[in-house]
Amino acid sequence: MPESPNRMASRPAAFRPTRGPIDAVVHLSFAVLMVASGVRYVLRHSPADNLWTVALAAAVCVLYAVVAVLAKRRQPWLLWMVALVLAWAVLVIAAPSFAWCSFALFFLSRAAFSGWIAYLAAGLTASATAIGLFRLSGDTDVAMLLGPIAAAVLLTLIYDRIEDDAALQRQLHADVSQAQERLAASERAAGIAAERERVSREIHDTVTQGLASSLLLLEAAQRSWPEEGAKAEVQKAGTLLRQNLADTRSLVHELSAPGLESGPLPQALEQAARQYLDSVIVHVTGDPRPVPAEVRHALMRVTQSAAANIKLHAQAEQASLTLGFLPGAVTLDVFDDGRGFDPVAVPPPSEKGGYGLRAMRQRVEQLGGVFSVESSPGEGTVVAAQLPLPVTEPDQAHQSPIKKDAP
Repeated sequence: MPESPNRMASRPAAFRPTRGPIDAVVHLSFAVLMVASGVRYVLRHSPADNLWTVALAAAVCVLYAVVAVLAKRRQPWLLWMVALVLAWAVLVIAAPSFAWCSFALFFLSRAAFSGWIAYLAAGLTASATAIGLFRLSGDTDVAMLLGPIAAAVLLTLIYDRIEDDAALQRQLHADVSQAQERLAASERAAGIAAERERVSREIHDTVTQGLASSLLLLEAAQRSWPEEGAKAEVQKAGTLLRQNLADTRSLVHELSAPGLESGPLPQALEQAARQYLDSVIVHVTGDPRPVPAEVRHALMRVTQSAAANIKLHAQAEQASLTLGFLPGAVTLDVFDDGRGFDPVAVPPPSEKGGYGLRAMRQRVEQLGGVFSVESSPGEGTVVAAQLPLPVTEPDQAHQSPIKKDAP
């Protein structure tokens, strides 16, 4: 149901906003046409006829100025606009010389009103103009009567189309803004989830594994106390706990693990494995070369987690690391000759543990690599990871060229 004029007058927000430069052009056009029409009328009519017509034209100009100022300030202006339309209708019927100003009044009416009231104001303006021009022709020229009405219909259709397009554009802009906000919220949620997963892997590969190994050492020392070997177990547990403290501080401050940023990668991996294993053999195949920091970090954490699992579960007598450099990748194999297990039967992660293999796999796969575990009961275990590396020019030189078949 369309709103009543009283209800619309009590709600300034319902009025359409001003349009800046367009309104300025409309106002200027009205002023120029009013002055030109007034001069034309004064020159063609006697002073007796001029007095009341010029006074009415002046009143129309004042009302127009009031409406323009109120619209600019976004204040209620509907009642003033009604008075302007009515005064204008009387003026243009009495003095058709002012009919050309109808265009400016038409656009101002469409900006002031909405719904059926806008069409009523435009129709009243067009009808008054048509009557005035028809009277000017001596009530004989039908074109003078129908022309303003036809022009009003055409302008109304064009104006409505422009308004619909503008409303659609505003709606699309609002939809795009909402979609961007939802996307930003989704990205923030995904970032938080990824950060939680990363922190959980860091804690598992450093603090949790180190504390578990320290606990085993202290329990072994308690069982053999006060034998001489117990003191060595306690000292090793203390060393491991101090390393855990350093890893925790590094994690809190977002620092890298010791030896990650510099130093040869084989020695760094050996150092990481020896935090949990008394002895480990390191093999290097291929031509060693620098690898990206994120790849070094992943290899360090995989080595730490695999070595901790060997210490906690494997009961192995021997463990070895094999670091291989391929033209487009680096590989890491961690082998132990322990009791092995069935990878398919590994229980899901819980409060008791079970995060190690999942964390290693996630680290490797997030960097585009491949992770696998080969093991069976009584046969030992091999944890393997392969991570892609940027192909350097020497590597490309060793690759065989691709031969194309002759056409």
